[in-house]
Amino acid sequence: MSLRASLEPAPAALEAAGVYTGVGFEGAQFASQRADGAEFDGCRIAACDFSGVRLTRSMLTNVAVERSNLSNVRATGSSMIRVDINASRLTGLIWSNGRLRDVTVRDGKVDLANFRSTSMNNVRFEGCNLRQTDFQNADLRGAVFENCDLTSVQFSGATMEGTRLVNCTLVAVNGVTSLAGAAVTARDLGALAYSLAGALGIDVVDAG
Repeated sequence: MSLRASLEPAPAALEAAGVYTGVGFEGAQFASQRADGAEFDGCRIAACDFSGVRLTRSMLTNVAVERSNLSNVRATGSSMIRVDINASRLTGLIWSNGRLRDVTVRDGKVDLANFRSTSMNNVRFEGCNLRQTDFQNADLRGAVFENCDLTSVQFSGATMEGTRLVNCTLVAVNGVTSLAGAAVTARDLGALAYSLAGALGIDVVDAG
């Protein structure tokens, strides 16, 4: 992602409805602050602590996030557009009833996150831990999950036509019938078959 060569210094604290344009957040400590309705545009967030921050109805546009802690961020009804998130922690993140467009999450810890009823357009998860993450009723059409751990993920009610799951761990997947229309690599079908059998009421027994 291309950002301005010279970024503005970060504020000492976040504010509700604050507007942050071209700001470089480097090592900032904002844990548990409230910034509902904030807008971040053209910003870099590196080695920062945003854990527990309230970002309800907020907007992130053209933002790069690196090596930062976004665990337990509460961002219901918020949007990310053209955002790259690398090597960051998003455990317990709540981004429900929101929108993600042109977003890539790489090498992230995204377990126990909540993306319920969120619309995703051109979204990629690469090398992420997504154990027990909730995508219930999300629009995942065209999303890509590559080299991700999707153990006990929740897909119930999700729309997944064109979704691609490549070299992922698919153990104990919930809402497996929502995968109709998705593409799964052959090597991942073994584990997925047990979830599908359970959803269809099929008993898997040993021969003999």
